[in-house]
Amino acid sequence: MALLIDSVGRPARPRHPEKAHRPDQPVLAKPDWIRVKAPVSAGYVETRRIVRAHDLHTVCEEASCPNIGECWEAKHATFMIMGDTCTRACAFCNVKTGLPGPLDPGEPEHVAAATEKLGLTHVVVTSVDRDDLDDGGAAHFAAVIRAIRARCPETTVEVLTPDFLRKSDAAEVVAAARPDVFNHTLETVPSKYMSVRPGARYFASIRLLQHVKEIDAQIFTKSGIMVGLGEGRSEVLQVMDDLRAAEVDFLTIGQYLQPSRKHHPVLRFVPPDEFKELAAVAYAKGFSMVAASPLTRSSHHAGEDFARLKALRASHQ
Repeated sequence: MALLIDSVGRPARPRHPEKAHRPDQPVLAKPDWIRVKAPVSAGYVETRRIVRAHDLHTVCEEASCPNIGECWEAKHATFMIMGDTCTRACAFCNVKTGLPGPLDPGEPEHVAAATEKLGLTHVVVTSVDRDDLDDGGAAHFAAVIRAIRARCPETTVEVLTPDFLRKSDAAEVVAAARPDVFNHTLETVPSKYMSVRPGARYFASIRLLQHVKEIDAQIFTKSGIMVGLGEGRSEVLQVMDDLRAAEVDFLTIGQYLQPSRKHHPVLRFVPPDEFKELAAVAYAKGFSMVAASPLTRSSHHAGEDFARLKALRASHQ
C-alpha cells in the first residue's frame, strides 16, 4: 500500500489532501497472479541514479507502478514532465494533487539527456494534468519531443498526454512535433467517470484521440482502461467500439490496483483468462495491437509493442 504522507525532504503534508478525510475503503487481498518481484536489481539502481541525476520525475514511481522493477532493470523509464503535482484529483491515482509549481525550461533537455544516457530506442513521456496552464502544457510536450529528436534522432517517441480539456489547439501543438505514438488513456468506462475520474469528460477524451488522427493519420494512437472498478463487460465492449470509431490503433487493458485505503476500492480482480478473452474481442473489432493482462500498463513493453505496430503497418502498405 502507498503512504498518504510525503515527508521526504520536506515537512510532512498530505499527498492527497482531497482524500485525507474520506473514510477508509476495503482492500481485497491480491491473488497470486498479481505478485511482482521487489525492485532490487543493479539495473534498477542504475536507472534510479540516472533519473535522480537529471532531476526528473517518473510515473513509474509517482503512480506506484507494479512493473517498476522489471522495467527499470531493463533501463526503461517513463518520464513524467511538468512537475510531480497534478491539478486533478482522480480517485484511482497515486500522483500528488495540489497547485503545481512553474514549468522548468530546462526540463526538455534534461529528458533528452536522460534518454541518451539510458540508451533508450523508444521513450515514453507523460505528465501530470496542468489545468493551470493556458495550453495545458502542450507547448512543453512539444519542446520535450523536439529536444529528444535533436539529441537522439534514432529514438522513437511516445507521448501519454492529459485530456487538454478546454485547451483549444493543444492537440495541434503536440501533433505538430510528430510523436510516433500519441497515447491518451480513458482509464474507465463512461458510467464510472463521476466516481473515478470526475475532472475529465469521456467523450472529450474520445474526441482528442480522433482529432489527432485527423491532424496526422501517420501518428499511431493509443488508449487504455483499467478493469476491476465495477464496470460491466458490455460497457468495456462499448469503449472498444468508441475507440475504433475514433480510429485508435492500440488498446491496453489492465487490472486496477488500489494505491491506499483512501482511493477507490478494487471491486474485483479479473482473472487472466478474461483478459485473453477481451484481447480476442478487441482484435476482432479491428485494433491493430492489444495488450491485455492483469499487470498491463499503458507504457509497459511500449518499445516492443511499437516495433510490432510499425512492422504491421509496413506489411499492409
